[in-house]
Amino acid sequence: MRAVLWDMDGTLVDTEPYWMRSEEELVGEFGGHWTDEDAKKLVGLGLDTSARILQGAGVRMDEDAIINHLTDQVTYKLATEGVPFRPGARELLADLKAAGIKTALVTMSLRRMAAEVVNLIDFDAFNVIFAGDDVTRPKPFADPYLMACEALQVRPDECVALEDSPNGVASAVAADIVTIGIPHIVSLDDSGATGTIPTLVGVTAADLIAFHERHTS
Repeated sequence: MRAVLWDMDGTLVDTEPYWMRSEEELVGEFGGHWTDEDAKKLVGLGLDTSARILQGAGVRMDEDAIINHLTDQVTYKLATEGVPFRPGARELLADLKAAGIKTALVTMSLRRMAAEVVNLIDFDAFNVIFAGDDVTRPKPFADPYLMACEALQVRPDECVALEDSPNGVASAVAADIVTIGIPHIVSLDDSGATGTIPTLVGVTAADLIAFHERHTS
């Protein structure tokens, strides 16, 4: 294993509740009703796709305006309520760094938000960042993960992906990457993940290397 590719929202940081609240607030501004089940359907989707779904829920704004509004709202919540890193995430990143394993952040959030989150980590955690505004075809297409592999100069079969959503898992699996699901807001049952674990707490670089070897030999 030469690289570990990380999803951000729900995997690195617990920002999904911020997104869900911001969506509910936005739909409510236009007199609509937005449920937790509605919000769960957007987890892991590209922001342009999410924007179109929100338009269907009655939000009378264009796609770019919706994307920027939600990004601003979630960024504000991060600034005022804090950045809740997922348990074990920073520790695993530090161990991967110490082991000399490359890392990429592969997120469908905008780059400006991803950069703010990464800047809060007190070491150089990621070699590259690929965000929603860097790709034409977002998750669940394979493109984000394939682009990250190319930037890291590694093959997909040399990587492990960490994901918390069915759309994210589908993207990594479509890129032929060994994929570990860490369920959080939504279930990963029948998602196609190579395997699932309940948490990153206590997970080490050696654990990921062993998992990769078991599923590529």
